[in-house]
Amino acid sequence: MPYVIEETEKGQNAYPTLIVTPSTLKVLTSELAVRILAELSKKPGCVMDIARRLKEHEQKIYYHIRRFEKAGIIKLVRKEERVGATAKIYSISHPFVSVKLFDSKPLTDVKVRVKEIEFMKPFIEKGKLNAIIIVGSPDPHGRYGAQASDGYAGIDLALFLGSFLESAEPNYKLDTQVKSEDLKNNLIFIGGPKANIWIDKINKKLPVYFDEKREWAIVSRFSGKTYFEDEAGVVIKMKSLFSKNKEILILSGKRFKGTRAATLALIKYASKLNEGKKFSKGVARIVRGIDRDSDGIIDDVEFLE
Repeated sequence: MPYVIEETEKGQNAYPTLIVTPSTLKVLTSELAVRILAELSKKPGCVMDIARRLKEHEQKIYYHIRRFEKAGIIKLVRKEERVGATAKIYSISHPFVSVKLFDSKPLTDVKVRVKEIEFMKPFIEKGKLNAIIIVGSPDPHGRYGAQASDGYAGIDLALFLGSFLESAEPNYKLDTQVKSEDLKNNLIFIGGPKANIWIDKINKKLPVYFDEKREWAIVSRFSGKTYFEDEAGVVIKMKSLFSKNKEILILSGKRFKGTRAATLALIKYASKLNEGKKFSKGVARIVRGIDRDSDGIIDDVEFLE
């Protein structure tokens, strides 16, 4: 997705943009066209809604709506049944429209990591960590008496998050330290259900889950496939199961190798994570860790789903 970068005194702001050719601007040349877009920018609507609000004939509105949709400036968001007829509800597709006049050499800036920043919302907001990181305790705990070794993955995650932060404060807890008040925040979970008691609590509600009866194999509800490799891991970003209007990010694996693979997927390929399996509450990806240089340490991943 293309973005437009706005430089401000407080830093950079990135916005999704639609890139059009000069010929596309023809659809914006009339005063009525501009008024229609102004109305749609306030809230989605159908031809009848806009015609009533602007006190214009429906046929005129329909003419411009058809041109906007063809140009990609607006999009169909839903259909509604109204008095025996179907109304098409439209909204603006992008907050910005950019005109490309000719190809030129781009300016590059390592600070511009739009897709990564987009995926990490709302866990990172305005240069601050807006979440609690929950990692399994290294002491025997939970119904399996497991000792978590995922703290190493937590260190890698912390270094990655730090590259986006202007300031950082300790904002992590062991799974055994989490209180009910903590669950009202955005949450980042590290580790599998044996080592992290909170993953264990929500495991069966996840779109990709761990099957206790099959030695904690990873099962995808999307494809029905099962992954038995120790190097398999999952990255899930979804609406929180603990609090409304909050989100959770899960970096989890069957073993530590799988958790490391999930963490590496976020660190190295955050821009690809939104390309995963979409569901009503978020997005999920299944990855497998790879030891590219054969030194016994997973240093790369491949996407399985």
